[in-house]
Amino acid sequence: MIVKLYQLNNLEIESYNFFLFYGKNEGAKNDEILKISKKHPEKTIFKYEEKDILNDIEKFYNSILNGSLFEKGKIIIINKITEKSLNFLLEFEEKKFREIIFILKSDNLEKKSKIRSVFEKNNSYICIPVYQDDDKTLMAIAKSYFLNKKISMSQSNLNLIVNKSNGDRQNLKNELGKIELFQLSNKNITTQNIMKLINLNENHDISTLIDNCLAKNQKKTFYILNENIFSTEDSVLIVRIFLIKAKRALKLSNEMKLKPNLEELINTSKPPIFWKDKELIKNQIVRNTNEELKKIIFDLNNLELLIKKNIDISIKIITDFILKVSSTNSNNSFLQSQ
Repeated sequence: MIVKLYQLNNLEIESYNFFLFYGKNEGAKNDEILKISKKHPEKTIFKYEEKDILNDIEKFYNSILNGSLFEKGKIIIINKITEKSLNFLLEFEEKKFREIIFILKSDNLEKKSKIRSVFEKNNSYICIPVYQDDDKTLMAIAKSYFLNKKISMSQSNLNLIVNKSNGDRQNLKNELGKIELFQLSNKNITTQNIMKLINLNENHDISTLIDNCLAKNQKKTFYILNENIFSTEDSVLIVRIFLIKAKRALKLSNEMKLKPNLEELINTSKPPIFWKDKELIKNQIVRNTNEELKKIIFDLNNLELLIKKNIDISIKIITDFILKVSSTNSNNSFLQSQ
């Protein structure tokens, strides 16, 4: 039976013994598994990896069937579950071990997945697809957290933290925990503190990478790409920072029509442009026409969705995009070539 996350709260979950959570959002999975566990405080929790079970199934059987006198049942959590485990799980269902609850966790499962199909079609099983959290949900979690901890946090810093979470509340909670610990010995938390705490020190490289890309400085762009190992989690962040910088360049390019003196335009720009960035931004305006900047922004608006649909190759997608934009001949829309 398929159940949405929000429907779990209205479900008599005490009546079910088999749960399958699948999807990329580990934080949402863990939150719901914790709720299930709290419904059964008398049961002892055991965690397994599927590969360890398959290596010695007999040992697994013995470990969960032979309980102590003090146990009043078990909650068995199995990570990285696949259809390889389907047969022995069905055996447990047939034996009706009502005192044992099985909670299975997996990454994305395709529609043709056998284990997903079994859980979706059987009303005795609960199948819960878990999707990435949107920024609104993550922002609400972050605001609530800081409010409860009485920690003052600006909206811009909240945006930084949420962007780094990549749609997973577990990532967000990890970062919130770091900030809370830091705050215990530091009354004021600056943006620089936030960037270091949530491992955004590479953001300087991301920012520099994008600035040089827009300025069509291929040599420097290649160098930064080669010197850094960006993760799939960085892909969306790169797109969002890229979009901010591309829009700034387009805004300045449009203002050039009214104020043709580029030097004066850069010096009087609001918000102010840091002195070391001025030359790069000049090149961004000079080396890109209005139409080129509009095409870049158009592609970026669609690129985030493309990346989320193809997260496994997200770094390749964003790298190809960066290389194309940094090229002196990048008139064609990037997405048309994909």
